[in-house]
Amino acid sequence: MIITINDKQFDTKKITRLYPAAVVKTGHEDETTQVSLEWIEVEAKGKVEVVGYGIFINLSEEEKYSFMFDTREEMDEAIGRIAKQLKK
Repeated sequence: MIITINDKQFDTKKITRLYPAAVVKTGHEDETTQVSLEWIEVEAKGKVEVVGYGIFINLSEEEKYSFMFDTREEMDEAIGRIAKQLKK
């Protein structure tokens, strides 16, 4: 099955990992890292600076894709579009 995210197509058979995450500043210069949405909502509320949200796809250790969004709502809408494609 082929899914499309922001005009980029992926064969689901080749996807090894697909996940949403928040992107936060680490506190070291402009460095950022991905953290789970659950951690942001439960543990880190107000303790870290969220710089965005993303959908991350791994096809292999070397081939990875990131789709970044300014808000959680924008990311959730994109996740909804992916879910609709997967239900077909």
